[in-house]
Amino acid sequence: MPDLQILPFQDGHLPEAVRLSADEGWPHRPEDWALIAEISRPFVACEGDRIVGTAFCTLFGDDVAMINMIIVDAAMRGRGLGRRLMETVMAEAGKRELRLTATAAGLPLYAKLGFVENGQILQHQGEIGAVAAPEGVEDAMPDDFEAIVKLDRAATGADRISLFERLRALGETVVTRGPEGRVSGFAICRPFGRGFVIGPVAASEPGTARRLIAAHLHRHPGRFLRVDTPAESGLAPFLADHGLAHAGGGTAMALGAEARAPQSSPSTKLRAFALAAQALG
Repeated sequence: MPDLQILPFQDGHLPEAVRLSADEGWPHRPEDWALIAEISRPFVACEGDRIVGTAFCTLFGDDVAMINMIIVDAAMRGRGLGRRLMETVMAEAGKRELRLTATAAGLPLYAKLGFVENGQILQHQGEIGAVAAPEGVEDAMPDDFEAIVKLDRAATGADRISLFERLRALGETVVTRGPEGRVSGFAICRPFGRGFVIGPVAASEPGTARRLIAAHLHRHPGRFLRVDTPAESGLAPFLADHGLAHAGGGTAMALGAEARAPQSSPSTKLRAFALAAQALG
């Protein structure tokens, strides 16, 4: 492919990026692309003036990187472009653990590159009816931000402060509190795609996660909402019962996790019950 270049992603590439994701059936708006691009090292593949591929690497601190927005135009597939894009963003990550959520089409390539499956992500979505407000959930206060980021780090093993700085400006955050009023769990809801996405959600047990999600469902009757949840979270029946039908998902994969010590705090049992996005974990 002598005429093909891989270049840094620029704002002017957004319309073509949205076209590529729409061709894949992804609901991403320009704003959704821009959010990920702002906190990532993003690239595009160009054949002349035409954008024919994208690949982003989102660095979360010194230990973790998410590989995301891997798209190759249908007309370019089977020519090695996907591997070139992956090698480009993997190099950007350095020695960090790499994580991604694989589509069925992308999974064989990621496996060849050494990524290992470590779970399934279930996408649930639908229009919400009336949901009662749960007890024990309240709006986050500005002073809670540092605690929320710390809880997320304990739940995911990633330092995602760059992401949270944007999420708190874009969405609404609710929390539960434990002894002495400390934040014990949180859930963020923000505009995405056709409506809103609830995530990330972190809590110590499923009942708390359900209450946190229900607080956002309560606020959006009649609206289209989405939740991406790990299959092992056990939330699928709850989500389906509240109008969020199972609508596909992906495979969580990682490379290099065995090289690092576990990052979760031994003093907490926090778990990630919903993703910020399949692209962001």
